[in-house]
Amino acid sequence: MENIQTTKIQNFFRIFLGIFMIAAAFGHFTFQRTDFQAQVPNWVPVDKDLVVILSGIVEIALGLGMLFLKKYRVYVGIALALFYVLVFPGNIAQYLNGTSAFGLDTDQARLIRLFFQPVLIFLALWSTGAIDYFKSLSNKGSK
Repeated sequence: MENIQTTKIQNFFRIFLGIFMIAAAFGHFTFQRTDFQAQVPNWVPVDKDLVVILSGIVEIALGLGMLFLKKYRVYVGIALALFYVLVFPGNIAQYLNGTSAFGLDTDQARLIRLFFQPVLIFLALWSTGAIDYFKSLSNKGSK
């Protein structure tokens, strides 16, 4: 992979997302555990608490990767974006089932939250230079 440069503002958001993911992981194991369990759709054929624990472990790994794996930040950004895609059905299930968690106790609040997931996906890709990486691949393919 070629060296993709990022700006100070991109680095700020990459570090912010890393800290955000580690903080969220802490919540998985402690005070927000029940809220995270409420996010797991009923159709998932695994114990909800196990899903919360495993996703918390993944969040720690991704958060640490965002903070410390500068050489691999594009790949970590892609992985984080995929993680956000994979947990999105939980947000949709929370809205469709009217489940109150994380202080989201109205349909309007749960609906508004759905629109923030694409923002997180974009930030994961943009802040790590993954968007520029994909552009560079596209440019190579069109030559």
